[in-house]
Amino acid sequence: MIAGSNGTGAARTQMHYARQGEITDAMRFVAEREDLEAELVRAEVARGRLIIPANVHHLAGALEPMCIGKVSGVKINANIGNSAVSSDVGGELEKLRTAIKYGADTVMDLSTGGNIDAIRQAIIAASPVPIGTVPIYQAVQQEKELEELTAEDFLEMIEHQARQGVDYMTIHAGILLEHLALVHGRVTGIVSRGGSLHAVWMMAHRKQNPLYERYDDILDILRQYDVTISLGDSLRPGSIADASDRAQFAELETLGELTRRAWERDVQVMVEGPGHIPMHQIEMNVRKQKEICQEAPFYTLGPLVTDIAPGYDHITSAIGAAMIGWYGADMLCYVTPKEHLGLPNAEDVRNGVIAYKIAAHAADVARGRKGARDRDDALSRARYEFDWNEQFRLSLDPERAREYHDEALPAEYFKSAEFCAMCGPKFCSMHHSKTIEEGLAALAREQALVTAEA
Repeated sequence: MIAGSNGTGAARTQMHYARQGEITDAMRFVAEREDLEAELVRAEVARGRLIIPANVHHLAGALEPMCIGKVSGVKINANIGNSAVSSDVGGELEKLRTAIKYGADTVMDLSTGGNIDAIRQAIIAASPVPIGTVPIYQAVQQEKELEELTAEDFLEMIEHQARQGVDYMTIHAGILLEHLALVHGRVTGIVSRGGSLHAVWMMAHRKQNPLYERYDDILDILRQYDVTISLGDSLRPGSIADASDRAQFAELETLGELTRRAWERDVQVMVEGPGHIPMHQIEMNVRKQKEICQEAPFYTLGPLVTDIAPGYDHITSAIGAAMIGWYGADMLCYVTPKEHLGLPNAEDVRNGVIAYKIAAHAADVARGRKGARDRDDALSRARYEFDWNEQFRLSLDPERAREYHDEALPAEYFKSAEFCAMCGPKFCSMHHSKTIEEGLAALAREQALVTAEA
């Protein structure tokens, strides 16, 4: 158990303590995990450039605190959750375990089907990583129709999930009534589920977004439980044709305002970012977000850099994720092969997490993170020494690496073969390189002997 502040367990936010000059147990924990000075962690949390998503209830339970922000490594999130056609506590727990096993730093429960409370309670109780949600999903699963929901209904659901122990929530407070006209002419319209629900509500009532109008009340709830607000990008582009348009950036300006207002109440913030962006626009999007939101942590879905690969969007998005992480994004939300096609299963979660661990690690290497390349160098040395067990141990997915290696070679070759099934014994370049090195060493010794005799 890690208390909110040095064992007191008081319901104050990490940002509040940081601004008071106090280093909490959670700050010390993440400082050790990230190999950072605890005072640097405190200063960055106070500044708003680093967040520690840690609901006081989850922090008193299974949570192992982590951080997201400029001075830490690039993180990844995995989405799980049921749908209207699939609702199973056991299945979601299997997805949670799979996501954590392969390296997810946070997990979002995006359940939209039945039994949501039981699923979330089980997930929070079992999860050592922060859990995020989108409260409007559960709000529309209640007895009322979407158009019948009131501002109070939305706030009650936010507080309900905060009491459950949710560590961060996507709040779509930045989409305003005046933004909706800007969507006209888009190829794919509004692709954010939460954003589209709020848009329908606003059009039905011809009223402003209630989450924007009641934003201060939302912050009071989140501050009580130290829930981090993840400002949702309701108008993110859902195709590269819609990238970087007026609608996207109009909402971003509002998110900058909402970031500042959250900080005024000591509520931790990260800002969600675009979903489909061609490669040549990625750096500009990061610069713009960091400027408008004063370097609040940037949490991006992908981005997908092309729209033509259904079934392979974990790849199209990992390309963009690696680039946006390099340019300064702080957490990458994974995309699975099932994106746009269906509800991911445990194997899809595995593939999505590994693709994004690769992207995040590549970004850390490119950004010159302390020690980021050590694992690459160690694996490369093991590869050159044909130390297969060490290669598997250092890989992101040891089971898959071992499976691919062993399926083409007899078992007796496994521990000692100085080649793999791709090249075989006669065409292995590393085997030949070692032979060349041995020859060069022998030649050097011979030349040294001739020189000595002369």
